[in-house]
Amino acid sequence: MKSFCILTLMTAFAAAGALRAQNPFSSDTKQSYNGIKNTLTRAAEEMPEEDYSFSTVPGKVRTYGEIIGHIADVQTMLCGIAKGDQKHSDAASKKSKAELVAALKESFDYCDAVYNSLTDAEGAQTVKMFGRDMTKLGVLNFNIAHDNEMYGTAVVYLRMKGLVPPSSQRRR
Repeated sequence: MKSFCILTLMTAFAAAGALRAQNPFSSDTKQSYNGIKNTLTRAAEEMPEEDYSFSTVPGKVRTYGEIIGHIADVQTMLCGIAKGDQKHSDAASKKSKAELVAALKESFDYCDAVYNSLTDAEGAQTVKMFGRDMTKLGVLNFNIAHDNEMYGTAVVYLRMKGLVPPSSQRRR
């Protein structure tokens, strides 16, 4: 019985490795997306409700809540472009932490399907983004870059409030 379990596990690992080998570019993209997804979700949850209206320079830069809403809106739009939809969200109109965290999670739910269904062949197909041709993989990588850029901005807000950003916290 023990030999059978070991053989089954080895077969499962081999199958997973073979699947990744067939789509190395989209697999790497999914891995990067899942990393920033986890980090952004934790960052959104980390900031207290009362600090969602905090801005480093009031009236000049986004509040923390506006950053979370912006991420959700842009992410939904970019994943929609890669999917071939004209998908938009209205997260920017939300104000409370609960609404904004829900909108962010909704954008991730929408994008999950796009990233999870992506193959290298499909990722090489071109779509229009901001008036120019880009591969679907390029659009999704742009989304990851934007998410990372916005996370970097959010880190400043968290630190100014005396909080440790998720990427600097001890691994759980």
